[in-house]
Amino acid sequence: MSRGIYITANDKVTDHAIALINSIRVHDLDTPIVLIPYDDNYHQVAEILKERHGVRVYEDLEFIDRLSNRLHEIFGGDFFARPNQFRKQACWFGEFDEFLYIDTDIVVFEKLIDNLDYFSECDFLSCDYQHLGGINNVFTPKVIKDEIFNQNELRDIFNGGFWASKKGLISEQDLYDTFSECAAHPDYFDFSQKTSDQPIINYMILKRIARRFNIVRRPKGAPGNWAGSSHFLVDGDRLIDPTVDQPLQYLHWAGIRIQPGCPYWQIWEHYRYLHEPKPIEPPQVVKKSSIWQQFVSKISR
Repeated sequence: MSRGIYITANDKVTDHAIALINSIRVHDLDTPIVLIPYDDNYHQVAEILKERHGVRVYEDLEFIDRLSNRLHEIFGGDFFARPNQFRKQACWFGEFDEFLYIDTDIVVFEKLIDNLDYFSECDFLSCDYQHLGGINNVFTPKVIKDEIFNQNELRDIFNGGFWASKKGLISEQDLYDTFSECAAHPDYFDFSQKTSDQPIINYMILKRIARRFNIVRRPKGAPGNWAGSSHFLVDGDRLIDPTVDQPLQYLHWAGIRIQPGCPYWQIWEHYRYLHEPKPIEPPQVVKKSSIWQQFVSKISR
């Protein structure tokens, strides 16, 4: 039984990818990591991550292109803000029997691959408090009105930047069928915040994988992980969530530009420059959070 981690990246997010992989390797030197190229401009980041941390590039690049192009065509060229995010669906067909997918706007604080031990009791893992925001950023009320999902199923809504599952549970035809179903009912989905594939993958998982588990529902609870939450306490190179008195498993800057002055900038900066000199610090930039960020911060832990 092989386990591994998938990420997607291109040269544009080289700094983010370095910070993420540096943080993973602090806690886990052995788990293999595979890069799914976000587009054709990935050679610089791939070389850096390979040289420093042994990250490999997904073997079948032709398959990734065919898959993402087909999924994009189902909806049409102007429907999604970032259609290349469909490439992460190659996770289902890669080399790992059990896998964890992580977005590059994340740093981690523990050996996350050990969470896959939950697969003794489930087939799909998430680890976030996305569900506390209701169906926003995923579905519209029409999925409730049309009885597409019940309230219990909607409690399993998750953030598409961090999830884990098993190879073979979703087939290529499953993907095409799911995307076709979704394309026939665009009014079911909330794309107002330009969340790209998040609503679609939620629909697919809720429809096709029955055994799901959100790690934040473990006994004694779990810490939050959204960088828009202001209550985390800095403890060296990690963070503590005082609401549950536990260290964070990971920190996700979802919807937040990572730059000087952003929430928990020093944490990200620490991992980005863990193995090289830190450049002269540029002027601090602080941007006012959006209305959506202010809302989520109220319900996120």
